[in-house]
Amino acid sequence: MKQDYYEVLGIGKQADEKEIKRAYRKLAKKYHPDMNPGDKVAEQKFKEVTEAYNVLSDKEKKKLYDQFGFAAFDEAGNARADAGSGFYGGAGGQGFGGQGGFRSGSFHTGDGSGYQEFHYEGGDMGDMFGDIFGNMFHGNAGGHSSFYSNGSGFGGFGGQKGYRQQASYRGEDLHADITVGFDEAAFGCDKMIHIQAADGTGVQSLSVHIPAGIDDGKSVRLRGKGHPGFGGGENGDLLLKVHITPRAGYERKGMDVYTTADIPFTTAVFGGEASFPTLYGNVVCKVPAGTQSGKKIRLRGKGIVSMKNPNVHGDQYVTIQIQVPTTLTAEQRQKLHEYENAMKQGGRSAA
Repeated sequence: MKQDYYEVLGIGKQADEKEIKRAYRKLAKKYHPDMNPGDKVAEQKFKEVTEAYNVLSDKEKKKLYDQFGFAAFDEAGNARADAGSGFYGGAGGQGFGGQGGFRSGSFHTGDGSGYQEFHYEGGDMGDMFGDIFGNMFHGNAGGHSSFYSNGSGFGGFGGQKGYRQQASYRGEDLHADITVGFDEAAFGCDKMIHIQAADGTGVQSLSVHIPAGIDDGKSVRLRGKGHPGFGGGENGDLLLKVHITPRAGYERKGMDVYTTADIPFTTAVFGGEASFPTLYGNVVCKVPAGTQSGKKIRLRGKGIVSMKNPNVHGDQYVTIQIQVPTTLTAEQRQKLHEYENAMKQGGRSAA
């Protein structure tokens, strides 16, 4: 007796498309013939999970299965014409389910969708291969495939017993995190990381170049350092998500940098020059007379370099804070009182 398709994939009946695909990919890799050469049990398991996936991943088939169970399909998992509204052809042999011509073929595709059943009534061989390859590559001319006779599957083709496509999977991408300093992200750096090798052989040391200007949360891609591919497929990539540690006194927003700086009260009143720290060293800048606390002074080009164009930089914005003296000499106090009185008299005169 067949096992329920949901149980085969180890999922519940409320599973969505992503859960169904995720469960199939996990089991398909586990039981794939390339990973278990000569293991008949694994081969049978692979066929079972593939059959279950072919039904549950197809909205129409899934609907029929949920309504009629196995009675909706023939032994190959193909929808019966009497289980729905003419699915896969109805009476008279229209569509894919008719008599004669080419019958079912089982091909393994390189996109992770498993074995696919194709049915043909006739027509020319160009149509047949067009349907097969269209399904396998989903319009991608860059797919990898190869065929060999395995004595089963595609019956009645050129006297051969059958053809099967050798799987060619691209390995999955790996994801990891890397932490860099504020200046390391601003100017770029090289870091040595140690990760568990994708093939489980131990710890792997990799040199990683962090490009200048990278922002927090962005990723660095190391091509070919992910999970190994199957059947000659290329390896996946390693994606390192960058986390930037803060630097005291500096705040980054995109390519711009924000800081604060204290200036003497007299400089704010009379104007003058002040030295401001930047990522590139101290910069002497003019401060206009009458500068108020909270005013921002823009230092052009003193921000973060663009990752796209090394000749382009952001700006630095310095928020001015006016220093208030905490200790005064008797003479200084006297002068300030004179200033205070002069201000009051000026106010009365203006009135």
